[in-house]
Amino acid sequence: MKTALVIEDNENNLELITFILHAGGYGTRCAMTGLEGVAEALRERPDFILLDIQLPDIDGIEVARRIRAAEGWPPIPMIAITSFAMAGDRERVLAAGCNGYIEKPIDPLRVMKQIEDVLARA
Repeated sequence: MKTALVIEDNENNLELITFILHAGGYGTRCAMTGLEGVAEALRERPDFILLDIQLPDIDGIEVARRIRAAEGWPPIPMIAITSFAMAGDRERVLAAGCNGYIEKPIDPLRVMKQIEDVLARA
């Protein structure tokens, strides 16, 4: 079973995302801060990461940069799940090392397809 690391500080969003992933046949690990997420990603090396951008300590862009700078090969696919929707935000997230970008609010009926599309391209 493939495992996702979900880095999300909002408990409701975390619960929804993990529920969707479990229903889709994925295992999950969770972190509620950016620093915890970086440590977990490098320690456990998940199959992919779902990453909130607004986190309480370091933001998701910095999380992505730190993971990319420290990881080995092959790179872990990372998908930003964020409410950021300003011009240029998508580009900043992708430039930091994310492979995809999903906007909140999450549509439970579409999110697995979006995740699988990104993973197929990664």
